[in-house]
Amino acid sequence: MTVEPIREKAKIKQFYQHLSRSNPKYAMIFKFGINTGLRISDIIPIKVCDIFNKNYQFKDYLILREKKTGKQKKIKLNNTLRESLECYIFHQTLAFNDYLFPSQKGGYVGRIQIYRVFKEAAEILNIENFGTHSLRKTWGYWTYKISKYNIGLIMDTFNHSSPSVTLRYIGINQDQKDELYSIVQL
Repeated sequence: MTVEPIREKAKIKQFYQHLSRSNPKYAMIFKFGINTGLRISDIIPIKVCDIFNKNYQFKDYLILREKKTGKQKKIKLNNTLRESLECYIFHQTLAFNDYLFPSQKGGYVGRIQIYRVFKEAAEILNIENFGTHSLRKTWGYWTYKISKYNIGLIMDTFNHSSPSVTLRYIGINQDQKDELYSIVQL
């Protein structure tokens, strides 16, 4: 099964609200993923000190080394994510050196556990072809649309080798291609 992005903003909101009611940690992981485009393996080991300085002010950038590629990534967290993170960290009473997404067993929550929680939520909300990688794909899909189809920048952010790889990855299908042809009418 190929996982897909969430193409409807209403479904994104429903997913987040569902997770918020059942477990704020998973809601925050979801929000973090769809607002950064990071892989789940790069999100889960993040600590409070990675995003805040000692005065609990946001750092200008989240800087991390991608697990898969080994490349350094520099991300400016958007205001929506910052506001949610502040509330989440406060309500979870996380300390400066704590993982953002701690496991009850110690360390940080596991990728497989996140998959289980997200898969269950997707089934309840009738979202098909959903997996943890859908967060990254959702970010790419919506960034592509909002940036007026700037595939080069998204391709670079994802470290893809070509625009066609990125388009296929974010699930731009024939419907979206058809939409492009209807936009321009000279």
